[in-house]
Amino acid sequence: MAAFKHFRTITRHRHKVIVHCFKAGIGWQGLFHDLSKYSPTEFWKGARYYQGQRSPNEAEREDIGYSLAWMHHKGRNRHHFEYWVDVNPKTKRYEPVEMPVNFLIEMF
Repeated sequence: MAAFKHFRTITRHRHKVIVHCFKAGIGWQGLFHDLSKYSPTEFWKGARYYQGQRSPNEAEREDIGYSLAWMHHKGRNRHHFEYWVDVNPKTKRYEPVEMPVNFLIEMF
């Protein structure tokens, strides 16, 4: 039952984002929003830790100390600012990289 509820939650979220992306002029991009949430790595963790009132990633972090689903998600979805952090070759430190406007729009 948790898998169905999780599926419904992520699908409802995607559809709302798609509608807003079309309004913002980035409809094609919106159609691909958060597709990684349906991948086995993210979906089954989300179903396992599904609670209905908060992110399953938080529950996974509390259980094992990190969220594998979140690590997978942020590395594949350019609308997350965490995707745009990289090691500066000069300073050898993690620093933000300029996020393209279309992904900034999708994020909001």
